[in-house]
Order: sequence, then C-alpha cells, then structure tokens
Amino acid sequence: MFLVGLWRVPEEGDIMKHKEGNFGCSLQELRNLMELRGEESCTKIKECYTDVNGLCSRLGTSPVNGLAGNTKDIQSRQQEYGKNLLPPQKPKTFLQLVWKALNDVTLIILQVAAIISLALSFYSPPSADRQHCGKAAGGVVEDSEAEAGWIEGAAILLSVVCVVIVTAFNDWSKEKQFRGLQTRIDQEQKFTVVRGGKVIQILVSEMVVGDIAQVKYGDLLPTDGVLVQGNDLKIDESSLTGESDHVKKSVDKDPMLLSGTHVMEGSGKMLVTAVGVNSQTGIIFALLAAGDEDGDENADKEKVEELDKKGQNNDGAVMDIQPLNEDGKPERKKKQTNKTMSVLQAKLNRMAMQIGQAGLFMSSLTVIILITRFVIDTFWIQGVPWASDCMPIYVQFLVKFLIIGVTVLVVAVPEGLPLAVTISLAYSVKKMMKDNNLVRHLDACETMGNATAICSDKTGTLTMNRMTVVQAYITGHYYKGVPRMKDISASAMDLLATGIGVNCAYTSKILPPEKEGGLPSQIGNKTECALLGFSLKMHRDYETIRNKIPEESLFKVYTFNSERKSMSTVLDNHDGSYRMFSKGASEILLQKCSKIMTSIGETIPFRTRKREELVKQVIEPMASQGLRTICLAYKDFPAADGEPNWEDEEHILTGLTCLAVVGIEDPVRPEVPEAIRKCQRAGITVRMVTGDNISTARAIASKCGILQPEEDFLCMDGKEFNRRIRNSEGEIEQERMDKVWPKLRVLARSSPTDKYNLVKGIIDSTLLEKRQVVAVTGDGTNDGPALKKADVGFAMGIAGTDVAKEASDIILTDDNFSSIVQAVKWGRNVYDSISKFLQFQLTVNVVAVIVAFTGACITQDSPLKAVQMLWVNLIMDTFASLALATEPPTDALLLRKPYGRDKPLISLTMTKNIIGHAIYQLIVIFTMIYYGEVLLGIPSGRNAPLHAPPSVHYTMVFNTFVLLQIFNEINARKIHGERNVFKGVFKNLIFCVILLGTLLTQIIIVQFGGSPFSCVALSWQQWLYCSSLGFGSLLWGQLVCCLPTCCCLKVPETVSRAED
Repeated sequence: MFLVGLWRVPEEGDIMKHKEGNFGCSLQELRNLMELRGEESCTKIKECYTDVNGLCSRLGTSPVNGLAGNTKDIQSRQQEYGKNLLPPQKPKTFLQLVWKALNDVTLIILQVAAIISLALSFYSPPSADRQHCGKAAGGVVEDSEAEAGWIEGAAILLSVVCVVIVTAFNDWSKEKQFRGLQTRIDQEQKFTVVRGGKVIQILVSEMVVGDIAQVKYGDLLPTDGVLVQGNDLKIDESSLTGESDHVKKSVDKDPMLLSGTHVMEGSGKMLVTAVGVNSQTGIIFALLAAGDEDGDENADKEKVEELDKKGQNNDGAVMDIQPLNEDGKPERKKKQTNKTMSVLQAKLNRMAMQIGQAGLFMSSLTVIILITRFVIDTFWIQGVPWASDCMPIYVQFLVKFLIIGVTVLVVAVPEGLPLAVTISLAYSVKKMMKDNNLVRHLDACETMGNATAICSDKTGTLTMNRMTVVQAYITGHYYKGVPRMKDISASAMDLLATGIGVNCAYTSKILPPEKEGGLPSQIGNKTECALLGFSLKMHRDYETIRNKIPEESLFKVYTFNSERKSMSTVLDNHDGSYRMFSKGASEILLQKCSKIMTSIGETIPFRTRKREELVKQVIEPMASQGLRTICLAYKDFPAADGEPNWEDEEHILTGLTCLAVVGIEDPVRPEVPEAIRKCQRAGITVRMVTGDNISTARAIASKCGILQPEEDFLCMDGKEFNRRIRNSEGEIEQERMDKVWPKLRVLARSSPTDKYNLVKGIIDSTLLEKRQVVAVTGDGTNDGPALKKADVGFAMGIAGTDVAKEASDIILTDDNFSSIVQAVKWGRNVYDSISKFLQFQLTVNVVAVIVAFTGACITQDSPLKAVQMLWVNLIMDTFASLALATEPPTDALLLRKPYGRDKPLISLTMTKNIIGHAIYQLIVIFTMIYYGEVLLGIPSGRNAPLHAPPSVHYTMVFNTFVLLQIFNEINARKIHGERNVFKGVFKNLIFCVILLGTLLTQIIIVQFGGSPFSCVALSWQQWLYCSSLGFGSLLWGQLVCCLPTCCCLKVPETVSRAED
C-alpha cells in the first residue's frame, strides 16, 4: 500500500528516444496535470499513464536510478520544459532613485526658493529707482553686484543636485549589496536528487523535469512533482491554499506535491513535473508581477484567482510580490507584526521626529523674525512709503529670508540618521558574514546588541554535532566501551544491524575521510550516523543491508517527530508476518517495551523492577557523563494475527522487545565555555533548551558553564515546566511563568511548543524593570514559531531545515554558539556607531541652528549661506555616516551590560560632550562674527546688502566652522568618556580617507569656490588661524572629559527615550 510496485528501469533505447526533445508529455499536459488534486489526480494518472511508473517512462526517467545526468539530456529538458528559475523583481533604476530623493519635502522647498531667486535675479524694472526702496536694497543697484545675483540660486540648485545624487547612489549601492547577499543565499540552496543511480546534491536552479528528488522533513519544495514513494509524508500547503491543516500525501490518494510548500513530516521521492515559471509558484508569481498590465483572461489566471480566494488569510509567502531566488523560490517577506520595533529603531524614530519638529519651529521662527524686522526697519524706522515698482526687490528679500529659513531646517532635520543606520547595518552585515553570521533581516543585527537572554539548542550549537557510540547495554551486559563482536550472540547482532540499517534515514550515511588520517564524514542526521558508525565498528556493513532491503521496499515508516520522540520502520516478510524496528529516547521507548533480549538470544519478560534497575544502573550513569541515550527495540507481528491497524500508533508502538541501549557522545565545542563566560560578563543569560533527558542536559550545561556549582538555578524537563506554568484548566498563566523563567537555566525533554511558550513568557513578562530581549536558536521545522516570536531567531546553517531558516533572522553558517557572541558584539557596535554619529550630528545641529538663527535675527542675514549650509549638511550627514558608522568592534563591547529598551539613546556622557563642544564652538563662532574684523584686522562682512560680494570675514567664519566639525569628528569616536580619541583610528581606513577627503574638499571650496560658495581665497596665515581654532576642539575635549558627568544636565526623556 505504501509502495508503487516494482518499476521497469527505462532501457538505453528509451532514454535515447527522449534526448532530442521528443518527450512523451508536453509542457501544457504537465501543467494541466499539476492543477489536479487528491483522488482526481490519481484518476488522471491512472487513465493517461497507468501509474507513476508510466509517467516516468514517458518522461524518459527511472524512479529508481533517476536521469542519466548527461549534459545533452539536461539541456534538452531545460529547452523543452524551462529552467528552474523565476525572474527576480526588477530593481529600481538610478533615475527612479534620483526621483525618490527629489521628493524630499525640504529639498523641494529649497528648489522652489532657488528657482524664484534665480528668476528674480535676472529681473530689473526699467523705471525703478531702487534707492527709494530702503537702505537694505541699496546694494542691488550696482551692476557688478546685480550680475552676481544669479550665482546663489544656481549654486543652491547645484548643491541640491549633489545631495540628490549622493542619496540616490547610497540607495543604489545598498540595493546592489543586498541583491548580492541574496544571490549568495541562492547559490547555497541545494536539493537532493537521484541521477545515474547515485544520490547527489545539486543547485536547485539545476533541477529539471524528470529528476527524481528526495524529499524529507523540513524541506521547502523548489518544484512541482508527483510522489513516487512516501513514508508518512505530511505537507504544509498553507502558502498556496490558506489551509492550516497538514495534508497527508500518498501515492494512491494524493500524490501531488507543489513548489513553495513545506514538508512537515516524513520522507519520500518525487518525480519533478514542473519547474520555474511553469510551476504553481511560478504561474502565480507571473500573474501577480503582471497585475498592473491589461491582458486576456486565461485558464491559468482563473486558477490563480481561485487559489488567491482560498489563501486570503495566508502568510503571504507566495502571494506577495517578492524578489525571487535563482532557484525559483520566492523570497518570503518577514512578518513584523509579531515583533516589536527594534530597540534602536524605536529610539531613533522618536528622536528624529522631535528634532525635526524643533527644527521646523526654529526655521519658521527665523523667517517670521526676518520678515518682521525687515518690515519694521523699512516701513517704520526708515519711513519708506509703499511703492509697487519696489515689489521685485521686496520679493527678492522674501525669497532670501525663505532660503535662510529652509537652510536652518536643512541643518536641523537629521536626515542623515536613516543613512547612518543603513550604512552601519550594511557594513556590519557584510563583516558578519566572515564571522559565520548570514543576516537575513537588517534590524536583527542591531537588536542582537541589546539581547538579554539566549535560548540555545544543545546539539550542534553547544556541542560539536559529531556523534559516536561510546557505551552500550546489549543483551543484559553494560559495556563501558564499544563491545567486541564475539561478546554478542549472532541472532542479537543480526537484529541490531538490520534495525540500524533500515530504521535510519537512507539519506544518513558514513563516507570515507576526505584526507588521509582524517575522520569519516557524517552525512545526514548525526545521531543516526553514530548508530551507523557503531554498526560498522561491529563489522556489519549497513550498505549491504540497504542493498538487500531498498527504501522502496519498506512497508511502513513512522518517521521521527517531536511528539513520538522515536522512529519505527515496518518490514513485510514473505510468510505474511511483519517485523518492526524502533529507536528513540531511552526512557520513553523503554516504557513501551514488555520484553528484553538475553545474552543467548532469547527474550524474557521486561518487568517494572527490571526497567527501573536499567534506568538507575545504565541510563542515569550514561546521562550523568553527558551521553545521549538511545534505545533500540523491535516487535514481530505474526501472520496468524492478521494485518494490524497501522493507523493505531498507540497499539502498534507497544509490546516492544528491547535489544540495546547505547550511549552517544557529542563533545562540547572547545570554544563554547569561554563564549558563555563572555555572555555572562556582558549581562546575557544563556539557557539550554534541548530534547535530551535531564541528566544529559545537566551534565552538558555544567561542562559549558551554563550551570555553576552552588548556584540556585532551575533545571527541569518539559513535563515539570508545563506543570508549573499551567493552571488546573491547563492554561498558561504569566504569573506562574514569572516564577519559573528567571531562575531557569536548563529545559530538557522539551517540545517545540515548550520552547515557544518559554520565549513568549520571557518576552511578555513585566517582572523586571527592563523588557527582556530574547534570542533563540532552532534547527527543526517545528522551531519556526519560536524563531519568529523571538526578537532574534538564529537558524542552523548546517543542521537547520529550510523552514527554520526561513523563519529566522540570522543563519549561523557554522552552527556554532561562539558565532552568536560575535553577533552580540556586532550588534552593540552598531548601537555605539549610531551613538557616535548622533553625538557628532547633534553638536553640529545645535551650533549651526543657533548661529543661523541668531545671525539672521541680528544682522538680517545668516553668517553661513545656504550653499555653505548644504556643504556642512553633506559633511555631517553622508560623510560622517560613512566615517563613524564603520568603526570595527572591539572586545570591550562585551564588558558592559545591554543598554535595554528604556535607557536614553543619548547618555549623560554624550550629553556632556554635546553641550561642552557646542559651548566651545559657539564662543569661537560668535567671537569671529562680531569681533573678528577687530581681532583679525579685516573688513566686516556684517550687514552686507543684497547680492553683496563674498567677504574675507564671513569666509573665515565658514572655514573655522567646518574645521571645528572636522576635528570634532575625531572627538565623536569616543562616547564613554575615553581620553584617547585616537585609539584605533588607523584601523578604520574609511574614517581616515573621509576625514582627509573632507579637509581637501574644504580647501578647494575656500580657495577656488568663489561666488557660488560665497568664499574668497584666504592667506596661509588666515588658514593657520582657522586651523588652530579647529584643533582647539581636541584640547577642549580633554577638558570636557575632566568634568564629572553628574554635573551635566540630563537630556529630557521626551527627546532621548523611545516608547516601549
């Protein structure tokens, strides 16, 4: 019933017949077939092809040996049926990104004002005597000055163009980088197929129609196919149909497997029948991508619409228009509804909004004061009568005031914050790849820096995931090592070898060492590999057994899942009887054993007392040494009793005969204890959540350092955990959870549901003042909910299933816990990098806004012109983002506690630095504005008329202001009160290049910028004066460090805090 029978392997002539593209099934025929479901599909296959064997023959493939695999045949199939590729979403062009940048409200206002200014500069009323329009307008009558009137408007437009191009280029670079990251993910996606009789892994994009693919628990199906052979196979089709129930698949009832669906249980083989744009996912994607285009209705569209109606409440994985992978799988969009906004995002959004509002208020106030002063001075103090021919002059002043106001807004609005965050995250993500962290969602990188708890798996993460059997209890004898073959009866050894050979997944195998003297390679499930290795040590070749009993001949397989905690395989014998082999968690499977085999190969009753002795004398000693204990058993079903009800698992999996209990060692990774100590020093609690028994878990946790001697911590199994957190009605209560999780360090024999409940309980808890930020590791399909619920979900890159990887935020490419510590370091570095940028930007903001506002109100003009302000804005936004957001991390980051969600983004030390440096800069700038001509012996640039030429005075003010920012950028590298601001500066090449580049550009602007930048060339003595004042900010910084932090005013919480 679970086997399609014996297939005829296509002969050479059959395959040659199809090599030139003359296949027995057309593309449309296969597409129509894949639209059928359930009994209807079985009827269609029976009518058209007799059975799946017939379909394989028509496609020129063998259900046992697969395709021959020669290049010509593969190319012919790709030409006939298409490649397994879906076209990626078209990226935005550079011009589209430029248009997006141009839509910034501030830049639009600036452009309009610049265009009006430009237009009015060329307009001169023929009859207007401009002297009678007021003293302020007196300068415009001079032709030389009037001719230069267009330069400011043109320069502003040019500056806007520069800002837009830089912004668009940054967006384009970011998109390109992450498309490259996506391509790397795609290139690592492989699937197992049978070609030429050999099981191999190929890139998903290389799969073709006719391939025989092996599907197993946790796979995300990359193509459509028809089931050839299945073992307890259950599929999650919710991404296509919206139905949450898992669909059971079998050859005789529902053999249709669809791309984009998940294998939730079991294993099997499928015949690939549709790839790429012809698969169900491809058809839907093509229609959605063309949703805005008018076209003829067709059968495929009607089909998709039907699916869409069914799947209105699905998770959007396939129905959403997403960039698609090379292998033809849509990139699923991460649902953020279940997760709160990241710590840094929440704080930055709040701060940016409030600074923007303050900037808008200041700019509006500046314009109002300028207009009011102009009106009072012109029409009241000077007594100038209203004259219509003076209107162009007044409009020019109005535009000038508007440009000054917008300039204040440009400097005040922190539009560089998103850029700084993006650059810092993008830089960190790229570097984290070298530390074995493949980041799938940007915000996870920063969130990890605030992690307060890590719930980690044991196997493969804390341990090496290289398992070997080191102890065994067989036929009544406890061996502290691997027993000798002569110590075990032949009948018992035959049963053991057969049970291990057939009751381990056929995808698990031991391969010879890649290098001479090396260890054999373990492929597949590592626990099963340990058993296969044990069989080889006992001189029983499991491959010989598998050749005699191929996977297709297995009668029934109860695959391992989190509920069973065991796996069983049924063989049918020639006499009509059946034999079932089982393996699983020792304390669970022993409860189902009623007999045990003796040393002479006989079976005797296995009573409760004997079972308790076995647990105490064998299982507990093994577990206390950190060994995973696995029970091996079997059961015979005599032909005289008739065929059992195979669906009644509870009855089937009872009355077993115990063959052996083996102790499997999985050594702790040597680097893990130190990594856990680093986490504990950094204020992060590490908890182990494992499916192993409590004794094994406790032993491993002690070796890792999770459990410390004489510390009052909880170590419990899943049953005890559920008993403590649930009330009498079986409902989880947060109050009960809060009594457990703070002290819990080890959760053993846990199910994925237990892991999810623990994560949810910690996150939802209000027991502590700070909301916990939880990271979780997972590798199984059922770990998906916990990975999604956690603030950061880590999936195992080696042992993890496709489902787990898709639910995760970060993939650990080496499955190593120490890589999580690296992620913490990079996350904290992102937070600190943004804080450095903020410290620098807010200092510039405060000084620039006060200078522009005060100068405008006193002299009716801003000491810093609009073009100069745009240059300053470029320095403090784009360039400072690059310079300060790319600082490499140091180990010192792990010597402090997490910041937490409620701690102000701007610390007291940062506040002290911002205020201290702002005071120095304001003193310098105001002294130069109002006393500079006296101190330097140069003409005053104050109260210059409209379109007046640039002055040395205001050029020096602008130059000093920029040099102050350049030197203060060095101060901003340290945010925790460190005195040595140059420490590690030469390790950051980007910082050095940008700093020198900014200085060089400033020299060019001042010396050669001329009227467009409102500058005149300065002498070397004047440059020395400006540079000395700029360098003074470094000396001033040392003085600020001496001040006690407590004397500094605390930044108001409304500015620095984010709402939870």
